[in-house]
Amino acid sequence: MPLTNSLYQAAFPNADAPYQLLPFRFIEFSTNDVCAVTDLGEFIFLTKRELLDFTNRAIPKETELYHDLRAKQFLVDNETQSLLDVYAVKYRTKKSALGNMTQLHMIVPTLRCNHSCHYCQVSRVSEDKIKFDMSQATAEKTADLILQAPAQNLTIEIQGGEPLLNYPIVKHFTEYIAKKNVQHGKHLDFVVCTNLSILSDDMFPFFKQFNYSISTSLDGPKDLHNQNRATRKNDSYEMFVTNLARVRNELGIDKVSALMTTSKHSLKSVRSIIDEYVAMDFRSIFLRSLNPYGFASKLVRQGTYSMDDFLSFYFEGLDYIIALNKTGINLSESFAKLILTKILTPFSTNFVDLDSPTGAGFGAMLYNYDGDVYPADEARMLSEVGDKVFKVGNVHDLRSFKDIFKSQVMKNIYAAGCAETLPGCSDCAFQPYCGADPVNNYTTQGNIFGQRPTSDRCHKQLEITKYLLNKIRTKDPDVLRVFMSWVTEGNVKEALNWGAKE
Repeated sequence: MPLTNSLYQAAFPNADAPYQLLPFRFIEFSTNDVCAVTDLGEFIFLTKRELLDFTNRAIPKETELYHDLRAKQFLVDNETQSLLDVYAVKYRTKKSALGNMTQLHMIVPTLRCNHSCHYCQVSRVSEDKIKFDMSQATAEKTADLILQAPAQNLTIEIQGGEPLLNYPIVKHFTEYIAKKNVQHGKHLDFVVCTNLSILSDDMFPFFKQFNYSISTSLDGPKDLHNQNRATRKNDSYEMFVTNLARVRNELGIDKVSALMTTSKHSLKSVRSIIDEYVAMDFRSIFLRSLNPYGFASKLVRQGTYSMDDFLSFYFEGLDYIIALNKTGINLSESFAKLILTKILTPFSTNFVDLDSPTGAGFGAMLYNYDGDVYPADEARMLSEVGDKVFKVGNVHDLRSFKDIFKSQVMKNIYAAGCAETLPGCSDCAFQPYCGADPVNNYTTQGNIFGQRPTSDRCHKQLEITKYLLNKIRTKDPDVLRVFMSWVTEGNVKEALNWGAKE
């Protein structure tokens, strides 16, 4: 009997069936094997024969497979009916980001920048164009609106351009929102995204006072970094190295993180890029592909590289990072870590790109230099090249934070923002590990619902998830220990039990 027909018939069991199926989806891994995944993200590898037996209620109760399926809540029987309440708790945990709604707030104090990165996603402007600076009045209105957000824990991320080119507004905004927050009692975490090039000594006491974290960019060794992140003097790397040491000395090594963007020049250099991160004692690296926004959209349209090119780069890099971890070097790959958290734990990542309902608006909000409000950073990037389809208002006109969610823009995002209901996502085995991204769909495919078969984002997500599950499937104990050290943010030497081995 064909697999699909058998599964269809299995949906209608007789009353004497020894167990009932709980919701799950599956994907073929080989000619004979599948990976089945529940709505909770629990997974199991089965042969196709085992899948048919399972769905036909023919797995013997005394077998190890039966107990695995029951423990992972693929099935429920008379002995486990009461555990359905546990299932509900696990599902609420997976969707816990909704309980801390709109936690991330991104502020753009200026579009000005002193770098000319050819892949720039934000359509930055030159240093002299101060009309692209946020005003004090707009900064205060922005702070007032943010404090109305429902989340108790707020992350305030200062972006740009190079935000420190408008340092007076960064400072004023921070002091203003901290003072106003006395009335609200929220927990505020501050992050500034900077290329580190214009740090001055007077900034460090301010960063310390408000416990700022620093997010910066390192694209690899000197030649590659300077090529990707151009300056007039071609000294981006030199400035980065000098000022990274200053930041770490003043704020501590754990207060600064870096990420990279993969250009066409990066594709053959993944190992040297990773070696640079290790040499600079970073504990994580985010191997990022080009995003189709801002100036970078032109590069994507021109076919700078394909998603398959990037995936080859990514998988080579991931294998190399795992090998380094096996030698005791603590370095995680950030995107893999996010997916593994969804696969191996019951917890939400709070990473807006992987949220369902979508992180656009629900997880994050962005406030541009001119006061315009967008439900995602990517939506703002679209606006800078003339498309303001996702603008939800302006801080000077919005009466309350609730007004944002009454807008037609957000109503449209609601409709396209739930992966569980989207064609191609609703029946995907990896849907619990993924999210909906209406902004990306609109940018790359012309509508907010998108088409999964032709989506680079979907292709990337599916292949990386499958790759990680295959790694888990091999049951290499050291690989599993490395993965758990990433998810728990532990020390890889301890995870590998080096003390016991020695």
